[in-house]
Amino acid sequence: MCSLSSMLVFMALFAGLASGFALEKLHVISFDEGYTHLFGDQNLVVRKDGKSARLSLDERTGSGFVSNDLYLHGFFSAKIKLPADYTAGVVIAFYMSNGDMYEKNHDEIDFEFLGNIRGKEWRIQTNVYGNGSTHLGREERYNLWFDPTEDFHQYSILWSDSHIIFYVDNVPIREVKRSESMGGDFPSKPMSLYSTIWDGSKWATDGGKYGVNYKYAPYIAQFSEFVLHGCTVDPIEQFPTCDASAEDLSHVAELTSSQRRKMENFRRKRMTYSYCYDQTRYKVAPPECVVDPAEAKRLRVYDPVTFGDRGHRHGKSRHRNRAVSGSEAM
Repeated sequence: MCSLSSMLVFMALFAGLASGFALEKLHVISFDEGYTHLFGDQNLVVRKDGKSARLSLDERTGSGFVSNDLYLHGFFSAKIKLPADYTAGVVIAFYMSNGDMYEKNHDEIDFEFLGNIRGKEWRIQTNVYGNGSTHLGREERYNLWFDPTEDFHQYSILWSDSHIIFYVDNVPIREVKRSESMGGDFPSKPMSLYSTIWDGSKWATDGGKYGVNYKYAPYIAQFSEFVLHGCTVDPIEQFPTCDASAEDLSHVAELTSSQRRKMENFRRKRMTYSYCYDQTRYKVAPPECVVDPAEAKRLRVYDPVTFGDRGHRHGKSRHRNRAVSGSEAM
């Protein structure tokens, strides 16, 4: 159960974000304060000062870490620097999930970074689903307005009872509003925050055409400036409720008009795929989609192979310590 004082601070930060509050002003924690080792033995390295960590993928295994606590709503963020050079098949994920608690009806909120062959950019993917609705992928893909291998950039998830907003460097890139049409597909159960690097050769680059080449290993992703700010949940309770002051955060999770303009500009320039316009997967767009004909015409044609072998990545399979084979946004 969240204390009243912690929830008042929580709501104040949400209100600050809604008014354009700078992400760098949020409280940054050390790795050990917020996270623990998940898998990958020596492939997770934490700096002595505890302020940053790195995950690596080699021919033996990937690696990952997980938050010490479960959260029901909050703001979750980290600065990430991605590996350079040939990265085809490499997947780096920064995401919330409860797949280890709810194997058949889990929720998830994803940032995924998809590697590429030399000379082509990393791609960023977001996804949201609840109650085990993996049959309805809500993927979107984007190009970034910077090279994510040259420096650290901030990636953030804001999750309230009514909104999910993805941010890149304090620019909102996607907003998902809870609606009647989504039914139980809006994430609603307590989740942990995960970060992993793993071999997605079967699907991540051109539908599996290009896989991980371990000649370029180890692939190293670096993380710093960890923010885990939300309502912590006792895992034994499973369905706790936070203080009454946090029951409805919709009024503080609303984007300002300036933020909304930035988001719309980003999506117009940088979005390359949206499930709402995927007529191969969905003959009729899912009910929560608002279809814009001009946007539908602009987006690239869907390749069914690209998403055809994705089911293996969900739930526990992505967390296992397993050996693997060889221009501006605004």
